[in-house]
Amino acid sequence: MRKQTWLSKIMFFFNIVLAILTFLAYLLPFLAPKAFPFLSVLTLIMPLFLILNFFFFVYWLLQLKRQMLLSGILLLLGITFINRFYKFSETNLPKEDTDFKVMSYNVRLFNIYEWLPKDDVAEQISKLINEKSPDILCLQDFTTNDNVDFSRYPYSYVKLNGENLKYGQAIYSNYKIINKGEIEFPDSFNNAIFADVLKGKDTVRVYSIHLQSVKISADINEKIDEAKSKFILKRLSLAFGKQQQQSEIISEHFENCSYPKIICSDLNNSAFSYVYRTIKGDMKDAFEEAGTGFGKSYNFKYYPARIDFILVDDAIQVKQFKSIDTFFQSDHFPQITRLNLEKKEEK
Repeated sequence: MRKQTWLSKIMFFFNIVLAILTFLAYLLPFLAPKAFPFLSVLTLIMPLFLILNFFFFVYWLLQLKRQMLLSGILLLLGITFINRFYKFSETNLPKEDTDFKVMSYNVRLFNIYEWLPKDDVAEQISKLINEKSPDILCLQDFTTNDNVDFSRYPYSYVKLNGENLKYGQAIYSNYKIINKGEIEFPDSFNNAIFADVLKGKDTVRVYSIHLQSVKISADINEKIDEAKSKFILKRLSLAFGKQQQQSEIISEHFENCSYPKIICSDLNNSAFSYVYRTIKGDMKDAFEEAGTGFGKSYNFKYYPARIDFILVDDAIQVKQFKSIDTFFQSDHFPQITRLNLEKKEEK
């Protein structure tokens, strides 16, 4: 047998380290972040782990070396995670009169603090809403703005908090809202709201959820030193701990809902996290059902971050999904899906 070169030994060492980190990341959705706060950070970079494992698999395969089995087995074990990261084919089922569109978007207060160097953000968002014409619209990081036209919606539920600046969340609907409410989170400015909407003879509960913000710059070019790294890790750990508590509160609220649910959310965490698994339960992820590509929802440079989700109950059919990642009017991208309430066959 031919001896391994020094390069092969180094490469395999890094492959082993990557394999250990990837396996830990696979376990983290099942482990409470409060118990492993620092390790929970690994869920944010799970897509990078999958890409690197694929690289190592191809690297060893081209050399016909058995080391390829390490990353190959890991990729097989995580095949369900791959579908959450990247979709190769798009679903676009035929339109029916009973279809309805849902849009979810973190509007970042319509750029009131001028994070973006432009002065027509509110107008552009208003234009997009009118163009896409969603039947149900959920907005996170919302504040009132006279330049956004919501007149097409006869029904709404807007919940704002704060003293100087009123901000919060909003649900706008073409369908009558027959019930509404808020889910408050302890020691947090974030929250969740819900509205029961009447579509035909069916009642659907729509949630708009905004979990604890991490509050870390999306600019990857920012200089990161040791002190900054420790600060970021500490902030992530605290945020993930609060997100765990918030997701469990929401999950308990779900248990008292007998209607089909639609969840519009900015979870501030990935599809590989404990909070995603807790909130999703046995619901369907609209991106996984009908999306394509990375489904990028957050404008993080060079990295396809997906932290915004539309989830639906099994009784609701996902016919189309799109993350509008060419619309730069916030640090998030709008998510829009076309749905249909599936009719159950009579026995």
